[in-house]
Amino acid sequence: QVQLVESGGGLVQAGGSLRLSCVDSGGTTMGYPSTWFRQFQAKEPEFVAGVARIGGRTDLADSVKGRFTVSRDNAKNTLYLQMNSLKPEDTARYYCAAISYSTDYVVLNPRQYDYWGQGIQVSVSS
Repeated sequence: QVQLVESGGGLVQAGGSLRLSCVDSGGTTMGYPSTWFRQFQAKEPEFVAGVARIGGRTDLADSVKGRFTVSRDNAKNTLYLQMNSLKPEDTARYYCAAISYSTDYVVLNPRQYDYWGQGIQVSVSS
């Protein structure tokens, strides 16, 4: 089974840090979590950061460059998002996602993803 599960969210003051984790609790290769999205006010998920399944190259949205870092622990099939210098505008529900195929680049379009976690709330107070 593909079961993506996020953890590590919460409430933090502006300027603070959080680290999100995402794991395929089903332990399948098809459930390889590679990418973080966030959703504001029920709109289409916005790309945040990802790691290519082939080669491990990373990509970050312009809005988070210099503040967020995306990484993987391949032995644990776990995806991380280290979020520093958080701003109130980072407040959103964050999702990890996976595609059933492999690429050597980060897919930015959420409509191309096959598997999604349940999402986890990140709230940043001013």
